Amino acid sequence: MKKCVIIGSGLGGLSCGVILAKNEYEVTVLEQAPQIGGCLQCFRRDGSVFNTGMHYIGSADAGQTLGVLLHYLGVDADVRLQRLDPMGYDVVSLRGERFPLANGKEHFIRRLVARFPHSSDELSAYYDTVSRVSLSSPFHTLNQDADLRAYLYYQERAVNEVVSSLVSDPLLREVLVGTQPLYAGVKDRTPFSTHALITESFNQSAFRIVGGSERVASSLANTLKRMGGKVLTRHRATKIVCDDTHATAVLTANGEQFAADLVISAIHPQLTVELVDSRLLRSTYRHRIAQARNTISPFTVYLKFRKNTVRYMNYNLYCYRGDSTWGCEDYDESSWPKGLLYMHFCHEENPEYAQTGEILTYMKYEDVKPWQGTSVGHRGESYEAFKQRKAETTIQALEKEVPGISANIERYYTSTPLTYYDYTGVPEGSMYGMATDVNAPGFGKVSCKTRIPNLLLAGQDVSLHGMVGVLAGSLMTCSEVLTQDRLFAQILNLEPKT
Repeated sequence: MKKCVIIGSGLGGLSCGVILAKNEYEVTVLEQAPQIGGCLQCFRRDGSVFNTGMHYIGSADAGQTLGVLLHYLGVDADVRLQRLDPMGYDVVSLRGERFPLANGKEHFIRRLVARFPHSSDELSAYYDTVSRVSLSSPFHTLNQDADLRAYLYYQERAVNEVVSSLVSDPLLREVLVGTQPLYAGVKDRTPFSTHALITESFNQSAFRIVGGSERVASSLANTLKRMGGKVLTRHRATKIVCDDTHATAVLTANGEQFAADLVISAIHPQLTVELVDSRLLRSTYRHRIAQARNTISPFTVYLKFRKNTVRYMNYNLYCYRGDSTWGCEDYDESSWPKGLLYMHFCHEENPEYAQTGEILTYMKYEDVKPWQGTSVGHRGESYEAFKQRKAETTIQALEKEVPGISANIERYYTSTPLTYYDYTGVPEGSMYGMATDVNAPGFGKVSCKTRIPNLLLAGQDVSLHGMVGVLAGSLMTCSEVLTQDRLFAQILNLEPKT
C-alpha cells in the first residue's frame, strides 16, 4: 500500500484521509493540537457545548451535493441533522425590518415579493444566475461534465456589481447580500462566484448538526481508523522532507519521521510553505502565498441561557445596525459592531428551548495585536478586561434586536482572533483563510497541486470554505491521484468512463 501522510485533522484532512483509505492508501493524519477537527471543533463549559465553526450546513438532503458526500464518507450513519425553517432559514434584519430567505426558488421569491411586490422577475433572474454559476462547478455539483465558463466569468465580477445589474431596488440588493458573513464579503472585491456557490447550497436546504460539528470529525476519524488509518494528535509537523524531485517524509516536533509516497497538507498554505525547505518550491510561489490577503477575523460571544427561558430559534438572524449590509469590517471604537450573526446551538432533535447560543461579529486582528504571542489563559488582566468590554457591547447590540435576551443569559464566554488562531492555526485567526479578490485574481485560492509532484494541498484555501466547499476541495485534491473518473464513479455509483 502507498503511504499518505496528511498534515491537519480538519474537515479537509480527514475527508481526504477517508477517500484515500477507501482506495488502498495507508493513511496517517498528523494533528498538532490535543483535539481533532479544526473548524469542526466544539468546546465545553459548565456542561454546555458550543460550536467554534461550521454552525450550519446546506444542500444536505438526500440527492443533494452534501447529502451525497456525507453518505459516501459514511458520516450520515453517525450524524443527525436538524432542518432549519424552510420558509426562512436565514433572516436579515436591516433598517428596522426583517427579511426571510427561504429554501427553493418558489418560496424564496414568494417570501421576498411580499415586501418587494414589483421585483418578482428580478428575483427570478437573480436566483437563476446564482444557480447557473453554481452548476458550472463540477466538484460543487458532482457533475463531471459541468461547463466552468460561467464560474470563471463571475470569478472576475464583484458581488455588488452583479447584484446591482440584476436588481433595481437598493434595499433588496442589500437583503440579497445580507448573509455575507458566510464568506466575509468585501464590496468591490469579493467575486460573485463565491457568493453564488455558498448561496446556492443553502437555497437547496439548511440544517444544524445535532450535538455539534465535532461529531462530523469523530465520524470521519473513526471511519479512517476502521480502514487501518491513524489519526495522531499532539504531532506537530515541523518539516516536509524532500529529495531532488519529491517529498519523502514528514518530520514532527517530537522527532518522529513519517515516510510518505504522498503528502497532503490541509493547513493554511502560508504554514505549508514554511515547512518546505526545498528549491522545488520557487520563490515566486512563496512570495505569492506570503502576500495573499486573508479574510477578517471573528469575535464570538458564547451564551449559556437560563434553563427553559429562551425558545429554540430555528433560523439564523443577521443583524445590521446601519443602512447597509456592506462595510462591517470598517469600524472604529464607537461604531463597532456594525453587524451581528446570532444563532442557537441544537443540542437535541426538535428542541423546545435553546441551552446555548452564539453572537458572531467581525474583529480586526490589530485590535488584539498587543497580546500577540501569549497563550490561552495567560494573556493578562488587560486582555480579560478588553474581552469583557467587547462582550457587553455585543450583547447590548443584540438586546436591541431581541429585547429581553440579556435577562435570560446565565453566563457567557468569548473568543477573539487570538483564540481562533490558537484553535485553527489560520494566520491572524482569519475566518475563512485566503481571500479571493476580483482585483487580484492571482492572489486568492491556490491550486491543490504544487511544484512538488507528490505534495498536494487541501482545505478551505483550495476551493472554498464551509462544508460543501472544503469537501469539494478534497475531491479536487484526491482526483489528482485517483483521477476524476474513478472518484466520481465511486461517489455516484457509476461505471467509470472509458
